Amino acid sequence: MREQVEEVLKEIRPMLQSDGGDVELVDITPDNVVQVRLRGACGSCPGALMTLKGGIERIMKARIPAVASVESVR
Repeated sequence: MREQVEEVLKEIRPMLQSDGGDVELVDITPDNVVQVRLRGACGSCPGALMTLKGGIERIMKARIPAVASVESVR
């Protein structure tokens, strides 16, 4: 599953990087929660939660149905 998650993040990264941000995979928990770290502009952006849930999580769950959720960790 880790490889699938990395592939989806590769697709998402250009959108984040165009706004000065990035995303890094930290871990995948045993209950399929994908933990990511938002970096750059995304780490301090007021819209980070919307980016995380409305963008990254939505795309991740659509491509990998086993993903329970996506959470940001520091």
